[in-house]
Amino acid sequence: MTKREALLRQLSTHQFAALDLQLFLDTHPKDAGIIEKMNICKQKAAALKKEYEAQYGPLQKSETDGNMWNWINGPWPWESEEND
Repeated sequence: MTKREALLRQLSTHQFAALDLQLFLDTHPKDAGIIEKMNICKQKAAALKKEYEAQYGPLQKSETDGNMWNWINGPWPWESEEND
């Protein structure tokens, strides 16, 4: 697994955990412990996303720097760093 894939997997893991905890809060809205865990997961996901985008470019087209075609400059998901 490349460093890029590992970073993306970590990001996905924290995003999934935050969403799962948020869904749990739909039925347990006053659970302070879960709220804290969800916020920690969101913070970790935001930091990982920032790190990923700094190294590999935006994850979504809407997050480009104003040049709407800039997002295509990075490798596509099926392109491996091993092919470089």
